[in-house]
Amino acid sequence: MSISYHDSNTRMSQAIIHNGTVYLAGQVPQDASADMRGQTEQVLARIDELLVQAGTSKENLLSAQIWVTSMAEFDQMNAAWDAWVVPGRPPVRAALEAKLAKPEWKVEIMVVAALPEA
Repeated sequence: MSISYHDSNTRMSQAIIHNGTVYLAGQVPQDASADMRGQTEQVLARIDELLVQAGTSKENLLSAQIWVTSMAEFDQMNAAWDAWVVPGRPPVRAALEAKLAKPEWKVEIMVVAALPEA
């Protein structure tokens, strides 16, 4: 059994690959001054980058967990998500309201994806 750790530090890895599955850590925005949609777009772009580095893409998403700080802005997050997700291939998903580690963050997203078959 091999486990591959990517972009790791002493606390966590940004991605782990095991048995044909890619697990990403929760991703947060780089520019917290953006609104909910802008922050979500940043997070989704980072997810794209990490998935490509791991050898897969959003076309192979299996699941997503989404945390937002305010359900009043949930529609903005969904607008960014709907524009990003591959039509006909939406992953299973859970989304909930939560207090995030930094008060300026509005959204955090964690995904799991399959590696494409060789």
